[in-house]
Amino acid sequence: MNQLYDFITEEHIKNALKEDIGFADITTQFLANENDKITAFLNTREEGILCGIDIAEKVFKLLSDNVKTEKYFKDGDKIKKGDTIAKIEGDARAILTGERTALNYIQRLSGIATETNKYQKAIGNNKARITDTRKTTPGFRMFEKYAVSTGGARLHRFNLSDCVMIKDNHIKLAGSITAAVNKIRENLSHTHKIEVECDTTEQVKEALQCGCEIIMLDNMNIEDMKKSVELINNRAIIEASGNVTLNSVEQIAQTGVDVISSSAIVAKAKTLDIALDM
Repeated sequence: MNQLYDFITEEHIKNALKEDIGFADITTQFLANENDKITAFLNTREEGILCGIDIAEKVFKLLSDNVKTEKYFKDGDKIKKGDTIAKIEGDARAILTGERTALNYIQRLSGIATETNKYQKAIGNNKARITDTRKTTPGFRMFEKYAVSTGGARLHRFNLSDCVMIKDNHIKLAGSITAAVNKIRENLSHTHKIEVECDTTEQVKEALQCGCEIIMLDNMNIEDMKKSVELINNRAIIEASGNVTLNSVEQIAQTGVDVISSSAIVAKAKTLDIALDM
């Protein structure tokens, strides 16, 4: 991961290790002597996109300086069933104690990267890019978004302060899209964009009149999406969202939208089967 985030990553791993170890790894502590050394291999049992190998390496390093990781693949690489991803050798206690935590990171992140890649590939040659949502695991968002990026997608906002997104409940509160946009613009920094969630072509017209930079076509059928794309005519970034599946994503992309957001690439991604074998 980016070196700027190394300190955040390290703190996250330390907390994960505290959670997993408790006061001691009583199994490994009583079985392994202080100077015992072992060699283990990270092997994948299914095809996918690798993500989290550097994080897994850091898990073992935090437990002992006497652990060496030799990596054969990097994040973003395609791995197939039976591939050896890395060789880990050194302090037996550190490797055995850190095994589960390291695997939790690399399995989860590789699963997300793999699912994301499937969606992006399903779009075909259309211009649209897949993006994620804020439906992430509390406390794990930075890692999940890193996995989404590794899988080949664009990133949506990291948090509520990144961009204004006026959704249906905001519109109800304000009374209309126009009222919501005007009230927000009174105090909004010039550095922030405004996105509006639109359910109908009439709302799209209103959002355009307000000069919104991003318009989300929310749960629209294909025909209404096509009409909305024609209405917008490159005057705003167009995002499609709602009920996006691997079977429907190409058809959505063919309407001409710029971005397709889906929570499925994170929320419904299964972990990739990766094991640590001695």
